[in-house]
Amino acid sequence: MSAEPKGLQINIMGREFRVACREEEQKDLLEAVDFLNDKMQEIRNQGKVIGLERIAMMAALTIAHELLSTKVGGGFDIADAKRKINHMATIIDQAMSDQSELF
Repeated sequence: MSAEPKGLQINIMGREFRVACREEEQKDLLEAVDFLNDKMQEIRNQGKVIGLERIAMMAALTIAHELLSTKVGGGFDIADAKRKINHMATIIDQAMSDQSELF
């Protein structure tokens, strides 16, 4: 069972935010923060969009478009595939740890 969400301090474009996040999800959240910061910096550096709120909106639209563009014919869900792969890796790790005494 997962632990209760804890507050995690993050920084997006120089602004501090505290978000609730389970400990086992912190790494993924921090990767998402880095990705968002990079996308927002890219938009700001183009100089066509001014204002943090507008930059955030353009970043959200860009990320949403990229996400929807990754669907392969038939609506392949990459996030679902990633979850299944992680689950399989966990099962393999558990099976291999039981076998370590044999080697």
